[in-house]
Amino acid sequence: MKLLVHSSLAYSLINFRGALLRALVAAGHEVVATAPDRDPEIERELARIGVGFEPVPMARASISPLRDCMTLAAYMRLMRRHRPHAVIAYTQKPIIYGGLAARLAGRSRFHVLMSGLGYVFSDEARHRVLLRRLVSMVYRQGVHAARTIFVFNSDDRSEMLRNRIISERHYVVQVSGSGVDTTHFAARPLPDGPPVVLMIARLMRDKGVYEFVEAARRVKAAMPEVRFQILGRRDHENPTAVSEAECRNWANAGLVEILPETRDVRPHLAASSLFVLPSFHREGLPRTILEALATGRPVVTTDLPGCRDAIVEGENGRLVPPRDPEALAGAILETLADPDALLRMATAARRSAERSYDVHDVNAALLACMRLSRCESVVSPKSAPIPSPLVRTAQ
Repeated sequence: MKLLVHSSLAYSLINFRGALLRALVAAGHEVVATAPDRDPEIERELARIGVGFEPVPMARASISPLRDCMTLAAYMRLMRRHRPHAVIAYTQKPIIYGGLAARLAGRSRFHVLMSGLGYVFSDEARHRVLLRRLVSMVYRQGVHAARTIFVFNSDDRSEMLRNRIISERHYVVQVSGSGVDTTHFAARPLPDGPPVVLMIARLMRDKGVYEFVEAARRVKAAMPEVRFQILGRRDHENPTAVSEAECRNWANAGLVEILPETRDVRPHLAASSLFVLPSFHREGLPRTILEALATGRPVVTTDLPGCRDAIVEGENGRLVPPRDPEALAGAILETLADPDALLRMATAARRSAERSYDVHDVNAALLACMRLSRCESVVSPKSAPIPSPLVRTAQ
């Protein structure tokens, strides 16, 4: 079959969906991926695994009708040129406009990877009622004809129903996020020396960056030797982006170390003692949490949709209220204060990644649900059950 896979960032095609693309190719499909940006390194890697690439104009954080119409027109041209049997889309604009294009073309099955509802549906944007209604309306048109909607946590289906993005007829299946390659992200022993607390996230307000910095201030008052690090890129298009000046001020004050962006986070995870993500963004299931668990790092994160789904309180991590730096600092101090408990949680973290979040099992389930598997292709080294749908479409 000919397949189109729509994304909003070229880097994510390999970093987040590389294993899925390989599985689709291994199952005998001709795959073309799309993104708005050109990245020669990513395009070379896509070509190496047998995936084509097409650029699509897109303003990821803009609400300009003209620019969004250009995105829809580009998707329509792709539909006419490639005539795909199926279209797979993830992140907001590819889902909306890729879905509209597939619906207008009327010949392709459309599948949605709902990897989080994003800023508009977070508490940070709760006052933007009209914007939320507008986004819900266009989302509703985009997913109207979706054959399958995959959600990454136990809350997103009810949120989409509440905002009338979907109806009871839609076929919704919960999967274990995008999964994690537990071989690539191998278990690593906890490091010696002063504890290192690591946060990996885009530098955005609703990812909890300010809460992390304030927690660092409080923890250092009790344990001055603890090091705090933030690794991530600034998303200039996002309205909640943290400024470079603020990052410099925090670093100069000795509160946090700002690590340069990298395409391989494994050395930083290996050098850390504890992973922290105080996000109050509307997450799906953060990949960084899964990577930390696979490395064998306990996780402190917020008790919110997506973030909490992979954490068993006191076993492989701790959950704290959102926007509460005092509670965050307390959880960090409690976790670091007992080395034996920290080691037990690290072991449990790795075990949970192996048991529930192996990327090959996740992708085998995705292909089976989308009816894109073939018996003779080896998609997974283990037999992965198809996840139970949350609700079935009335056919």
